[in-house]
Amino acid sequence: MAVRKGRAALGRARDAVAAAAASTIRGVREPGPERDELLLGAKSVGAAVVAWVVARHLLPVAVATFAPLTALLALQVTVYRSVRDCVQYGLAVAAGAALAAALAAGAGIHWWSFALLGLLAVGVGRFRPFGGQGSQVAAVGFFAFSSGGGRIDYIGHLAASVLIGAVCGLGAHFLLAPARHTRRRQEAAESICFELSGRMRDLADAFEMREPALEEVRRMRADWRRLATDCDRLHGMVDTEAENAKLNPRSPQVAVPYALPRTRETLTIAQRCLDHLRSITRTLEYALADGHYEALRPAFRSGYGTLLNSAAAVVEEIGQAAATDNGRLQELLGQASGRLGELRPLMLTGTEAESEPLAPTIQGTLLTDASRLVTDIRSNLDAVASV
Repeated sequence: MAVRKGRAALGRARDAVAAAAASTIRGVREPGPERDELLLGAKSVGAAVVAWVVARHLLPVAVATFAPLTALLALQVTVYRSVRDCVQYGLAVAAGAALAAALAAGAGIHWWSFALLGLLAVGVGRFRPFGGQGSQVAAVGFFAFSSGGGRIDYIGHLAASVLIGAVCGLGAHFLLAPARHTRRRQEAAESICFELSGRMRDLADAFEMREPALEEVRRMRADWRRLATDCDRLHGMVDTEAENAKLNPRSPQVAVPYALPRTRETLTIAQRCLDHLRSITRTLEYALADGHYEALRPAFRSGYGTLLNSAAAVVEEIGQAAATDNGRLQELLGQASGRLGELRPLMLTGTEAESEPLAPTIQGTLLTDASRLVTDIRSNLDAVASV
């Protein structure tokens, strides 16, 4: 048993090393997230080394370590985040050092004054201006109190070390600013919408069949879940790229300032479509599994498939990375709305409903989901149609 676990752990370690090596090779060969990580790591090491050398040359050894630590902190994924974290860290250092100096001067170096420093630092660190650096108030306060005894000259050297690290870190970020990926995010959203429209057409084909395969319908539900996960992941990447545009000295890849908001809105439309498509597919799966599918009128099924094809064309048009043709988009949306209006007269008649009582319920559910699908697309078009 122990041997088997050891082999499994060794296998996982081998896989992790292989994945890291493959990621490094991709980063060297082509632009992308892997290269961004490599460059960020290289900048972090370079800035930390420079900061440490400068601090060792100008300041006492006891505080020199703060310079490379600050340089590492300063190099975040985006320039904006780096500046924000540096400012918050600087405020935390100032607060911690001030508390240490005040207690050392007023109460002396004792265990109870150290405990009081901890209580005050933890409380002050919860203030909103410190953001995620609130814990550094206590860390710097303890260091300044125990190693420097709260002396003003020591605190001055500590502040200088932090300043050196911040300058080295931010300097590296501004000299080699993070790459801009606006166009790549647009293309990723386009790819998702293109795949989504293709899957919608597959679903439309299923409605037009005499009896689609149950396993194929279940596979579609799995596809909707996977696409929803991809949309969530890309949403986060778009938000990061929007942050990356702030304070970044690099010129944008796309001159249109609202390209990223448009991409975000496109993904929102795709996600809402996926919510309704999951519900439509679940209803179709239920009808097939319980033998109620054939009770739906062929004309209704065919009309429903036509509606899904029209909606797929709208999604494909919305997802284009290129400028949107507003006239074409409104025409396609009008066609989808028209198909929706044609479906209601195709509901079962009273006599047909009596022979298959569950059919009106299934049709009503399908109509409701289709109506919500078209409505959600229409209600979120403003940002997409702006370019």
